[in-house]
Amino acid sequence: QVQLVESGGGLVQPGGSLKLSCTPPGITLNTYAIGWFRQAPGKEREGVGCVSSADGITYVEESVKGRFSVSTDKSKMVIYLHMADLNVEDTAVYSCGAVSEPPYYFCSAFGFKESGYFFWRHHWGQGTQVTVSS
Repeated sequence: QVQLVESGGGLVQPGGSLKLSCTPPGITLNTYAIGWFRQAPGKEREGVGCVSSADGITYVEESVKGRFSVSTDKSKMVIYLHMADLNVEDTAVYSCGAVSEPPYYFCSAFGFKESGYFFWRHHWGQGTQVTVSS
């Protein structure tokens, strides 16, 4: 059973920054890609970015590129979502997901949004709320 635990959400003012953490106990980061997703009220879940099991390669969706980034601390087994210049449209529940790799790799434009996040449908965390408001 793959478990994913998110933390770090909260209330932040527009223009502010926040760092979310995803801890996947029981799995090795060499065999799973970890992705960050968000779901705002009344909207479908959308991907934000991911990190591959292969040498920590990351991918970030165009909608947040330049403001969001994904990183990994393998020594702590934590995957971070760094968010900067936040605006009210970033308000959502942020969750991390996992997909087994290799032999196929899913942290890419195809493996993410272009395939409708199909490959990421099995493993999800509970999510952490991020609210951007003044």
